[in-house]
Formats: sequence, C-alpha cells, structure tokens
Amino acid sequence: MIRLFILVLLQASLVVGAECFLKVALTKIGDFAWTWAFFKGALSTWQLYVAGITAIAGVIEWMYVLKRYDLSLAYPLTAISFILSLVAGAAIFHEVVPPTRWIGVVLIMAGAFLVSR
Repeated sequence: MIRLFILVLLQASLVVGAECFLKVALTKIGDFAWTWAFFKGALSTWQLYVAGITAIAGVIEWMYVLKRYDLSLAYPLTAISFILSLVAGAAIFHEVVPPTRWIGVVLIMAGAFLVSR
C-alpha cells in the first residue's frame, strides 16, 4: 500500500506540475482567444513544452500504476492532487486559498482514505 501511495503521489505531482507550467505559459501570452496569434504565442513558450512533457510522463506513470493495481484502489488516491494544487496555487501563484476550500479538500481526502480501505 505504501508503494502504491508513493506511485500515486509521483503521478499527482507530475499532473499538478504540468498544470503549473501550463498556467505560467498561458499567463505569459495574455487573454485566451481562438486566433492564430494566440496559439503561435502559446507555442513559443518553453513552459508549454515542459507542461506537455510533464503531462505525458504523468500518463506513462499512471499506466504503470493501472497495470499493477486495482483501479478502484488506485484512482481514489489521486485526490492527493487536490492538496498539491492548493499548495502550488498558494506558494507559486500567491493565490489566496480560503479555509472552506481547505476543509473541502480534507473531506475529499477523508473520503479517498475510506474508499482505499
């Protein structure tokens, strides 16, 4: 079970890392628009490429987990990504995370813990 938790923690870290790099890339290019200029700007940021590579690594790692563990056991553990995303939002992007959001994440994690038992 500890090995599974470590593998899911790695996968969640890769996914949250990809989302962080994607947010940085999108912040650099301005408002979203369905225009060639927007996508050209997006494709010119190295953060977008790192986001893609990190996301692919997360998918490959998740394939490894699914091959070896039951989906009904492994998938609820991915709720750890909620904690990681709140911490990343606060630490990297200086977002204000209200207490109610933290309480919600704690409840989700409690549910994931019960499902994994």
